[in-house]
Amino acid sequence: MLRFFPILTLVFMVGPVSAGLIGTVLPSFGILPALGGDGASLAPWRALWAQPGLWPSVRLSLINGLAATLISVAIVMLFCAAWQGTRVFRSVQRLLSPILSVPHATAAFGLAFLIAPSGWMARLVAQVVGWDRPPELVILHDPLGIAMVVGLVTKEIPFLFLMTLAALPQADTERTAQVTASLGYGRITGWFKATLPRIYPQIRLPVLAVLAYSTSVVDVAIILGPTTPAPLAVRILGWLSDPDLANRFMASSGAILQLAIVLVAMAVWLAGEKIVGVMGRHAIVDGQRLAHDGLLRHAGAVLAIVAVGSVILGLVVLLIWSIAGFWAFPDMLPRNFSLRLWAREAETIGDSLGVTLMIGVPSVILAVALVLGCLETEIRTGLTPKKRVMWLIYLPLLVPQISFMFGLQVFFTLVGLERTLISVVLAHLVFVLPYVFLSLSDPFRALDPRYGQTALCLGASPTRVFWQVRLPLLTRAVLTAMAVGFAVTVGQYLPTLLIGAGRFATVTTEAVALAAGGDRRMIGIYGLLQMMLPFAGFAFALLIPAVLFAKRRGMEGNNTI
Repeated sequence: MLRFFPILTLVFMVGPVSAGLIGTVLPSFGILPALGGDGASLAPWRALWAQPGLWPSVRLSLINGLAATLISVAIVMLFCAAWQGTRVFRSVQRLLSPILSVPHATAAFGLAFLIAPSGWMARLVAQVVGWDRPPELVILHDPLGIAMVVGLVTKEIPFLFLMTLAALPQADTERTAQVTASLGYGRITGWFKATLPRIYPQIRLPVLAVLAYSTSVVDVAIILGPTTPAPLAVRILGWLSDPDLANRFMASSGAILQLAIVLVAMAVWLAGEKIVGVMGRHAIVDGQRLAHDGLLRHAGAVLAIVAVGSVILGLVVLLIWSIAGFWAFPDMLPRNFSLRLWAREAETIGDSLGVTLMIGVPSVILAVALVLGCLETEIRTGLTPKKRVMWLIYLPLLVPQISFMFGLQVFFTLVGLERTLISVVLAHLVFVLPYVFLSLSDPFRALDPRYGQTALCLGASPTRVFWQVRLPLLTRAVLTAMAVGFAVTVGQYLPTLLIGAGRFATVTTEAVALAAGGDRRMIGIYGLLQMMLPFAGFAFALLIPAVLFAKRRGMEGNNTI
């Protein structure tokens, strides 16, 4: 039966994306019998082109997505080149790993509370310059989308950093650094010339996933992005939510346009790679060593620390706002603290937490079961996935959610699963599976095969070896992968909203809905809940193995990830 697990896994990842795209393409050309679209037509496209401010929305999505990805990659590469192997590098590594579990919306709320005209940073400046009222500056929702780019950069840096960490050991970086240093190269120059060409092909897919997300983001754009006009993905969501069902056709056309924008962004990025590659080949042999790079090294550290610090400080401000009483500008702290709002909203908060767990727990359990089945199949057959399979694994992350979610909603309607818990769980599973696979595959493959071979020689069946030898040794890795998957499902906004048709109020959908209201205390409460749920998952991932293996110290070395 194990041989069916890889097929099932690909069906759950690729199937919904394919069905969703088909269900989006057909309405974009007027074909949706349920809404009266019985024949092909270009009317949806004509309606889309007639929308005011369409091309500024397209420009915002494309340019800001490319800018956010470029800045994130540049900061990560510069920091790795400047500080790899040092104490600073290890310190930032420990800080960035937990930040990865913070949902994008939570990080965006925290940043908004920091940089808003009446935010904590303005209050800090006010203590020096004597402001008695907030400055009249357009910082949030600025027309250029600068705040949105900053929000995306601060959240994507941890992801790209961890993907780079996974690729570094395969480049033998320590020996490479010794060789380049002995030849007189500066730390940064040696790293870019000798290490980067070997690790970048391994992180290309994560970079493209970041580009696809940044170009089509919805929740961060709602919280930080411009509104007149908004980025295209936000406008598509508005058309999909319009009471006039005829707008579904135009929204489908917009979703296909959004997919085209992502493809154009990827083409621009890959073309840029070719240009940089040609320039890099000349730079490698030009003999420039640039040994004096102290200023650039410190700049890399400052940028990384600012990115980490802004997320952490934003989370602290969220916590303060969630229990704040009266907090006038320019006071640095509230005049009093109160749990009154927590008590008043306790029932609603409990309902949101319950719905979040009802969706998240089944999707994570299904994802882990499927991934374990795939990896066990690899062990027993000796076959490992090729590069083309990795593209399929990343497919749900490379295709913008807004481009296939409406089509997936149509598909679930046809099979009788519209607006059900099962359909929302399956929609979340599409995005949880890739992260669980990426988190669990390396520890599973790195497990010493002699454990299983010894058990087989003692007469154990392959199934018994999996349950009683391999799985206990991978307890911490499995629990960590579950925590990663749970963090992903907690942060899902668009699948929950569209597939559930607004009937499933999770902490994320409630938090983003509150963004339009401006009630900072309520936003602080739900933003804090968004942060606490993933942290609780990782806490359990650390606590359970510690309890289980308290008297088995030899298990510790085989449960790291």
